[in-house]
Amino acid sequence: MIGRIHSLETFGTVDGPGIRFILFMQGCALKCQYCHNRDTWDLKGGKEMTLEEVLSEIEPYLNYYRSSGGGLTVSGGEPTLQGEFVKELFTAVKERWNLHTTLDTNGINDPNKLAGLYDVTDLFLLDIKHINNEKHMDLVGVPNLRVLETARWLSDHGKKMWIRHVFVPTKNDDEQDLLDLGRFIGRLNGVEKIDILPYHQMGIYKWEALGEKYPLEGVPSPTDEEVERAKRLIEQGRQEAQQQGA
Repeated sequence: MIGRIHSLETFGTVDGPGIRFILFMQGCALKCQYCHNRDTWDLKGGKEMTLEEVLSEIEPYLNYYRSSGGGLTVSGGEPTLQGEFVKELFTAVKERWNLHTTLDTNGINDPNKLAGLYDVTDLFLLDIKHINNEKHMDLVGVPNLRVLETARWLSDHGKKMWIRHVFVPTKNDDEQDLLDLGRFIGRLNGVEKIDILPYHQMGIYKWEALGEKYPLEGVPSPTDEEVERAKRLIEQGRQEAQQQGA
């Protein structure tokens, strides 16, 4: 089986527990204005690799992954666009080495069609770009309905999740939106962690290299105070939802 791979990282420490091998798949269906990996969008880009070639890249570092409680994380782009390849990869690392598997996904694809992949996934890093559907469409080019459906599906099927939210000043810093995001998360089961990721501009050069104008030119990264405010509002909304459901 062949996969289209953008890049790989052998000692990742933020995309799941422990030390991890991070495989970045090529191709994405979203057009996030703040994307720092603009070069991953093209489904025909990247490098073709076989399953065995990827496994041979992982094997030399197994002791680090095992001893740290880490494993394999597949990210992107959007890995579910190559869901069959990722499913076979996760199955192989479990059968051969019993490695922990994590899927970093934007949740935009039908979870009912990905059940086979989700069955061999131990942890989901689910990116919720915006809780407001209209603003979500403006920010990434598609509605958020499938993303929220995926979150509910994972919740209903007993899956473990880390919710990720890239916090962008002027784009998703509205108080009501942050409270609503927290309320939505508060109604989910299996959420182990909420990651608020401050927007940064480190990927601008990739847009420029492709001859494209960066959509958020002039938008600053959030201050520490702005990030703390976002965390506080999301947590407030989460607690409200949990208290109502108690």
